[in-house]
Amino acid sequence: MKKINLEDNSEEVRIGRVLHENKNDSGNSEVSIENIKADKITNKYVVEYKKSDADLQATIMQVKYYMYILKQKGIERDGKIEVFEKNKQKSKIHYIKNNDTITTEIEKIKKEIENLYNMQSPPNQQQESKCKKCAYNDYCNL
Repeated sequence: MKKINLEDNSEEVRIGRVLHENKNDSGNSEVSIENIKADKITNKYVVEYKKSDADLQATIMQVKYYMYILKQKGIERDGKIEVFEKNKQKSKIHYIKNNDTITTEIEKIKKEIENLYNMQSPPNQQQESKCKKCAYNDYCNL
């Protein structure tokens, strides 16, 4: 299966990298496993840092996918999302409990993606306001 990788030129991606670099002052840096890069893995959590929770559901799925990949490697962790909202003193933290439904959910989504990939032609594009900030937006505008 072909891999779609994050578009590196996006302003949103650059901001995310700065957040990541600023938060990782404890010596725990980004962890790369296969085609994923988790911001941090502790003895309890897979941690993802975000500048806003504007698309929290997408971030939750991202962390669930990281948890799924780690579980396949024999590493079981809960998920933790730290959101650094602009002009706020304190970050918001969202936790994701590791459970068996995550594996089922991710495998179902992987199958849906494979079905999309195998289509003769892609489905009609559905642009939303959040698409403008998406790091993958260039793929939709080909």
